[in-house]
Amino acid sequence: MKPLHRHLVSTSRKVLCTAALAASLTTAAVVTTSPTADAGEAEPTPDSPQANDRGNARLDLPDLVQNPPVADGGTGTQEGASGIPATALDAYKRAEVSVAAALPNCHLPWQLLAGIGRIESVHASGYGLKADGYTEKPIRGPRLDGNGFAEIRDTDKGEWDADTQYDRAVGPMQFIPSTWATWGADGNGDGRRDPNNIYDAALGAGLYLCAGDRNLGDAAQLDRAVLSYNNSREYVNSVLGWMRQYQNGAAGVPNPPAGNYPTTPPGPIPTPRTPPPYTPPAKPSTPTTPPTKPAEPSKPTPPAPTLDGLKAVGATELKGEAGEVIDLVPTVKAVMSDGKPAAGQDVVFVIENDTTGGTSFTGDHAGKKDYVVKTDAQGVATAPLLKAGPEPKGGGFTLRASTYGARSFSVKFTGTVAPKPVPVVDEIARTSEKVLETVAGSSFTGIELKALAKGKPVAGTVLTAETVVKDRATDKWVVAGSGPFFKDKDGKEVRSLELPATDRNGLVTLPELFTSATAEPGTYHLRLRTADGLEKIFDLTVTKAPAPTPTPTPTPTPTPAPADQPKESPKPSVAPSRKA
Repeated sequence: MKPLHRHLVSTSRKVLCTAALAASLTTAAVVTTSPTADAGEAEPTPDSPQANDRGNARLDLPDLVQNPPVADGGTGTQEGASGIPATALDAYKRAEVSVAAALPNCHLPWQLLAGIGRIESVHASGYGLKADGYTEKPIRGPRLDGNGFAEIRDTDKGEWDADTQYDRAVGPMQFIPSTWATWGADGNGDGRRDPNNIYDAALGAGLYLCAGDRNLGDAAQLDRAVLSYNNSREYVNSVLGWMRQYQNGAAGVPNPPAGNYPTTPPGPIPTPRTPPPYTPPAKPSTPTTPPTKPAEPSKPTPPAPTLDGLKAVGATELKGEAGEVIDLVPTVKAVMSDGKPAAGQDVVFVIENDTTGGTSFTGDHAGKKDYVVKTDAQGVATAPLLKAGPEPKGGGFTLRASTYGARSFSVKFTGTVAPKPVPVVDEIARTSEKVLETVAGSSFTGIELKALAKGKPVAGTVLTAETVVKDRATDKWVVAGSGPFFKDKDGKEVRSLELPATDRNGLVTLPELFTSATAEPGTYHLRLRTADGLEKIFDLTVTKAPAPTPTPTPTPTPTPAPADQPKESPKPSVAPSRKA
C-alpha cells in the first residue's frame, strides 16, 4: 500500500491549485506532510497508550487560563465560549483539508479536532500560542508514574517530555510520545514533526482518528475514534459537545498572550523573630497639626461570576408510543455562581443509547439527534419536541443536555417508548361506489377494499373473502355451495379465500371473482371478515347473458347457362288432323 506521507504530499499540492481552497484558508499553503504511518495502519482502540488516563495539561496552569484573555487592539477581551485563536483554527482547517485529500472516506470535520484541542489545552491559548504554531511555554501533562494516572515508562528518552523515567502527554493535542512516534506528522511543511507545534499536532491527531479506514460520518465509528484518544465516556461527551457547538458557528479570535503562570516556586517561609519589648512612646507636646487618619483598606474585588449549574425545568421522564411525537418539551435552566440566570449559554441536547429504531427531533431539526441552543435571558434552554422511533416493540433512549466550559454540567432525560398499540379494525369499505355487476359467464375484477380504525387506515389486516347465502334455519350467513367463485393456486373453484394483508394505506385488492355461463341471474352476496369477527356484506349482481342472434339461411342463387351453349329451337306447333 502506498505510504500515506507520499500520498498526502501529492494530493495536497493538487488541492492547492484550486481557487476554492485558497479562499477557504487563511494562509497560502495547505500542508506538506510526512507522517510515519501508512494509510493502512491498524485502527487504534480504547486500550491504546493514547487512551490511558493521562491527566490534563491544564492542571499545570492556574484556573485563570481556562478561558484566557486575548489581545484585542491593546485591550484584553475574554475568549468567548466558542472562540478559537486564529492560529489554532487555521491548523484545524488545514488538517481537515489534508486528511480529506488523502483519506476521503474518513470525513474528518475540523470541529472534531477543535473539540479535542479545547479539552486538551484550550487550543494552547494559555501557553503563548504564536503564529508559527509553537508556544512560548511547553505544554506537558502530568507525569505518568501511576500516581493518580496511568503508569507509562519512558518511550522517547525525554526527547519531547524532558522526562527520561516516565512519559508525559505533550503539545496542544496532548500526544503520548509513543503515539507520536507512529502518528507524528508535519502539518506546516517545515520538514519537522513536532508535537509541540499545533499544525503538526492537529494533522497527527486527524490521521490517528481516521486510522483503520474509519468513517467518522458514522456515529458509532466516531464514538470509537474519540474513545481511542481518551478512554473516558465523559471525555467523549465533552469533545462531541464542543464539536457540535463549533459546527453551529464558531468564530476565530486573535492569538492570546502567554498566561500569567508562575516561573519559579515561592521561596521558603522566613523564621519569625522575637519582637523587642514594648516601650510606650513619649507623650507628645501640643500637636501643631492634626494626626492623619489612616486610609481604610480597599475591599477585594469579588471574582466574576461563572457558570455554576444546569438543572431540569419540569419532568425528566419522556414517555410516548412508537412512531409518535412525545408531548413533553425537554427544558433546562443554567445558573451562575451568583445565583443569577446564565443568559446566552450554549446548551447541547444529544439523543444517546437509542433502541427505538430512530428517535429524533422534530420541526426544523427533523431526523437529527443533536441540537444546540442558547439560553434566554432567564437562563432557560428548550429543545424541540421529540418523535419516538418506529420500532413496534418500543424501547428507550437518553436525552443529555450539557454545557461545556471551564466546568461542564449535564442533565439527563430518560425516554421510554411503549409499543405502538395494534389498532382494531372497525370498518371494511370499498374504495369505489360503483355497483358490483357482471354478466353470467364473466367475472368481477378490480374490487379494492380498505380496512379502517376510527377512520384511519390499518396496515397488516388480513381479510377473508367468501361468497355466502343466508341459512333459513339459523338466519345466519354461511358459505355458498354455488354461485360466484374464486380460483385457488391450482385453478380449483373455491368460495372462501384468505386475502393478502392490507398495505401501509390499509388497502387490498380482491382477486378475480368468476361466474359460470349457466349462473342464474340475480343477487349474490360477498362477505369480508376479520379475525376479530368484524364482517361486511356486499351485493353482487349477475345478469342474464343476452340470447344469441339467429343466423338467417341464405337463398340459393340459380346457376346461369354457359354463354357458348346453343339455345334449343322452339318446336313448331302442329294442328291436329281431322278425319274425313
